[in-house]
Amino acid sequence: QVRLVESGGGLVQPGGSLRLSCAASEIALRTNPVAWYRQAPGKQRELVAFISKGGSTNYADSVKGRFTISRDNAKNIVYLQMNSLKLEDTAVYYCNVGYITGSGSYRADDYWGQGTQATVSS
Repeated sequence: QVRLVESGGGLVQPGGSLRLSCAASEIALRTNPVAWYRQAPGKQRELVAFISKGGSTNYADSVKGRFTISRDNAKNIVYLQMNSLKLEDTAVYYCNVGYITGSGSYRADDYWGQGTQATVSS
């Protein structure tokens, strides 16, 4: 059974950094597109970043230049390095294994983790 486990969230001040991890079992992340989503209280879940099988990356405009998604094939982990954090980055962050459409858009599949809370507060 496919399982995704996120970790690395926490409380950080504005301008700080966090590194989130998404560890997978029963699925090879290197052969699948993987995305990070987030959901803030009262808001819909939104796509933050994704990485393709080939390693190309794509980011939401709100995090471009601050967040970096990467993959460690040996450990079967996808990371989200979050720098220069802002108050509005506060959310539960989820990883997802999905697919990329012909137009290059990411589409979530049914594999989700339980989420990890990232709170940015002074």
